[in-house]
Order: sequence, then structure tokens, then C-alpha cells
Amino acid sequence: MTTLPALESEIVTLPTPRLSLRARAEQDEVRFILAVFVDLNGKPCAKLVPVSAADELEAGELGFAGFAAGLIGQRPQDADLIAVPDLDSYAPIPFVREGLAIVHCDPYVNGAPWPYAPRVILKRALGELAARGLTGKVGAEVEYFLVDRDEDGRLTTADSRDEGARSCYDARGVTRMFDHLAAVSDAMNALGWANYANDHEDAPGQFEQNFKYAEALVTADRVITLRYLIGMLAEQRGMTATFMPKPFTDRSGNGLHFHLSLWKGDSPAFPASDDTRGLGLSPLAYSFVGGVLEHAPALQLFLAPSVNSYKRRGATTSASGATWSPKHATYGGNDRTHFIRVPDSNRIELRAGDGSANPYLALAAVIFAGLGGIDARTDPGDPCGPGESRETSAALPRTLLHAVQALRDDSVLLDAVNGGQDIGEYFAAAKEDEFLSWHNTVTGWEIDQYLTAF
Repeated sequence: MTTLPALESEIVTLPTPRLSLRARAEQDEVRFILAVFVDLNGKPCAKLVPVSAADELEAGELGFAGFAAGLIGQRPQDADLIAVPDLDSYAPIPFVREGLAIVHCDPYVNGAPWPYAPRVILKRALGELAARGLTGKVGAEVEYFLVDRDEDGRLTTADSRDEGARSCYDARGVTRMFDHLAAVSDAMNALGWANYANDHEDAPGQFEQNFKYAEALVTADRVITLRYLIGMLAEQRGMTATFMPKPFTDRSGNGLHFHLSLWKGDSPAFPASDDTRGLGLSPLAYSFVGGVLEHAPALQLFLAPSVNSYKRRGATTSASGATWSPKHATYGGNDRTHFIRVPDSNRIELRAGDGSANPYLALAAVIFAGLGGIDARTDPGDPCGPGESRETSAALPRTLLHAVQALRDDSVLLDAVNGGQDIGEYFAAAKEDEFLSWHNTVTGWEIDQYLTAF
């Protein structure tokens, strides 16, 4: 802060001028800035901007052909998407390339935030929270496989010694991948994310690296950044990192679990000391849970938005004996088989998301659903007891096409996601096309099953 003397020895405090993007980059000896936004599928789109042009980037002069960028609600004839950087998200990433930084951007069109941009959609959901005096904080568990592809294109684990049905938490597997895991951990800590664990996950070749929870928008930015970092650092070591929900038929798949809490000012809004249901939650928390459960089938289109998602969700088992993917919209205490787990009174864990989920879109949809529950004071019913599945609860969609229909049938969630546009319908139509494209492709399974069967 800058201070100036005033009359009668009073001190007047003036705010320190905020550094421009260019000044920050030059201070950090950055040469290029990766200006990033994602489409509705979560694909990171970027331009590599030299620091000499950082002022133009900050002024909103960096344009993209939106239709070419991906699924983001544009036609070929539409005006450019303009990437407007959020300076709070700026970070040097020299561990990827010396002299490189990243900044997350909000796409604008004709001077206004583009409503189909996932980051803009999440900001709208957070605005709805703020209108009720609430903020959201989120932690994320990002799971991934490290793989190689042989000459026939077949996937194998990058660590050829990582095998066996029960490899979760295997100390040897973690140690053999030490260089990669340590590089990712060091990167997270250099960025101030507070990495606190790096695990071998359930399947051979599968890992998870965790960072401390933060404001919802910050965590969504970090999930996108982390996927990029993991992918780039894996490539530096000749491996491929995949967040694909189910890359191997006989192994558990990649989840993207969110730990979500609501706050009023500096105080958490979920805990309560007089909860008769035993989870330590407040009426507000139960109403939020009730809204999420009520809209759970439709939410799956945002939490599990790929054809491959439903091979993970629909699996009956895996080599380890568990799939870790819920099939019904249930909730309970510290039980990882539920759609919503309540590990303690401060938060809930959403366990139905997978590695193909767009964190901005998934969190926005969950917040809209939960707010609907708060507004309606929805009662989720009693939680399931330990090991209780309660299959009378709503079944989650069996395929991507079922998830599309679930959203179309859920007018409340659809309207909330639409936000006065046709965002939900647009996304549902794109996912229906994705399903039909897969469905119309003849696979090896069909050849084996039908070639000489008739």
C-alpha cells in the first residue's frame, strides 16, 4: 500500500495500482502467455501471445473463430469470440516451458460475455448464489491414467510393472512414477495450490493428485490447468495422460469428484449441531442435497457427458472388485458407493462426475440444482445407512442418450442452465449427435458377435 502524510498527522492510505498483465509477465521473465478458454466439451482452446502483445490481449483485442474452436454455440458466420483475460488467474508455468505463463479468459462477443462459454455459465450460477448471500467453495479429485500405445494402437500402462487386480495405494507403483508425480506436485505447489497427496488409484496405471479447496471458479480454472499440466509433463517423459472415463474394459475408470461447501461470509453454512439425521448438516445443506438428488438424472449429462462415461457408470465390476461409480441417486455418510457422500458436516462429495466432465459446466449445473432445492426447501429424506444402496431411489441414466432425455424431461434444470438462451437444448442436441455417431460406427465387438452368427 502507498501512504501519504495528511493534516494533523493523519495517514491516508491509497490502493496500490494493479499491475497490468504485461507488467506481471515482464516481472516474471515470461516471454509468452497462453490465453485459454474451454468449449462446452472442456477442450482447452488457446493462443500463444508474446508478452509484447499482452496489452492488446488485456484490452480485449484477441479474437477467435468460435465455430472453429469447438462446441460453444457459434455458427461459421458469427462474430469473433474475444478472449478477455481474468488477471486473477494469471500464473507462470516454467515447468512446462521456460518463459511461459497461462491466463484463463472469458469469451465475449460484441462487447458482452458470451452466454455459451462454460466459464461465463459458472459465473452466472455463482451470481445466483451471491444473490442469496452465499458463496461456494470446491475441492476436486482429478483421476487419470498414464498409458502408452503399441504399434497396433492398443493401450498399455506406461509402467509395464504396474499390474495386478489390487494396485490401489501401491507404494512401488508410486515410486516408479516418482519423477512424473513429483514434477506435477512441485508445479501445483509453485502455483500456490497446496498439493497434499499423490496417490496410486484403484487400477493399474491410474493416479490421483490432490490440491486444497478454493472458491468454485478458482477450482474450476485449476482443474483445466491441472489437466493441461499433467498432459504436458507426461509427454515430456514419453507417456500419454488420459482422463477418459473408461479406457480399459476390465479396470475401474477415471472419476472427477467434487467436494462442495456453501458459505455465508466467512462462516460455513453446512454444519449444524442439532441434526437429528446424524450427519451434522443444517436444514440449508439438506435442502441443497435434496435439490441435487431431485435433478440427479439430468445432472448426469453434465457430470458424465461422453459415450464412454456410461461404460464406467454401467460397469458391473472391475478387476479390483469395485467400480466406484454410483448407479442410483442416493446419499449417505462416509460411504463411497453413493451419489452424494457426506464425509463430514462441512461439505458434500459429488461422486458421479468422471474425467470427461467440464468442471465449469458441471459445477454450474449442480449449483443450479442445489439452489432449486434451497428455494423449495426440498427434503432429501433420510440418508442411507452404511452399505445400504436403497435402489428405490432414482436410477441414473444407463447411456448418454438416456442422460440427454433426462435433461430434456427436467424443465426446471433445463431452464436454469439455459439462462434465457437455449444452452441446455444446444448441449443436449450435440450430445445426442455424439451418441448417434458412436452408435452408427461398426465396432470390433459387432464383427465378433455377428459376422458368422446368422
